[in-house]
Amino acid sequence: MKNLTIIAMILLTGIIYSQTKKNGTIYEEHPAIEVAEQMQQAFIKGDTTTLKNLLADDFKAFNGMNTNPDNKGTDKATLLRQSIFWKNNASYLSIERWPGAYPDALEYKKDNKDDDVWVQTWDMLKGVHNETGVKLNMPLHRLFVINKDDKIKTMITYDDGTVFQTLRAGFTPRTNGTLYNQHDNINTVRNMVAALEHGDADKAFGYFTEDARFSNLDMPNGETSSLEDEKAGFLKMLESWDIESIDVRGYPDYLEYEIGNGKTVQSWWDFRVKRKSDGKKMNIPVLLIHDFNDEGEIMNETGYYTLAALMEK
Repeated sequence: MKNLTIIAMILLTGIIYSQTKKNGTIYEEHPAIEVAEQMQQAFIKGDTTTLKNLLADDFKAFNGMNTNPDNKGTDKATLLRQSIFWKNNASYLSIERWPGAYPDALEYKKDNKDDDVWVQTWDMLKGVHNETGVKLNMPLHRLFVINKDDKIKTMITYDDGTVFQTLRAGFTPRTNGTLYNQHDNINTVRNMVAALEHGDADKAFGYFTEDARFSNLDMPNGETSSLEDEKAGFLKMLESWDIESIDVRGYPDYLEYEIGNGKTVQSWWDFRVKRKSDGKKMNIPVLLIHDFNDEGEIMNETGYYTLAALMEK
């Protein structure tokens, strides 16, 4: 039985390898790679003289994310104008190889009567659009077809189109919901803070959902705490400090967003406290951002404050 198993494995391996067939060569270093990378650097620099020399007369550029079957691509003259546009309308433009990646040149044998070479690149595009301030910081994948005269006749680009959507949207003012200075959710925050001022932890934290999350400037970025931990921390603070008052600065705002259907109250406060051991008084400025659900409960609290000063002697 063991011998039959070994024979079967040998036959299976032979079948698998008999189904493979080479179709050319992949190069890590190749003159076509240099042409592709020279073209990319010339484009972001607005160097149309170099671009003219690197692009074939019948050059066409395509967006790899475009699903229009009638798309005819972008010709050489249009790409030259695009290069000038980006040179004049963006700052800090750069295209660099994606860390750890490198281009490949592929010389296909089948259906390659013109001896073209394909080059595929993995890069990072960076820059800032001058008018809108939109940041370009995205992976960029391109396929180039380079003819035997070392001219680029085709370029196919894959990038993050949502960045360009944001850029285009930046030219037209639009609203994103309604801003209130009086609202039930504002009343909830006022009542919650009033309960904190009077040391009523049960009432204060009763305005939150059971799975609410909390963060502040003392926490590492991305870290949050639970409702239970936040309540325990507040009660622990009261063992050493008295809250003399919590006074609003200006007035809270309630923002009801269209995008994402967000419901947010932002409020500014002065937390005035006194240390029980020596009577030392402190005034801690606080910005609170509370996200609400549809039932008027607080789901998240982001506190722009630090309690590090309370630890000082």
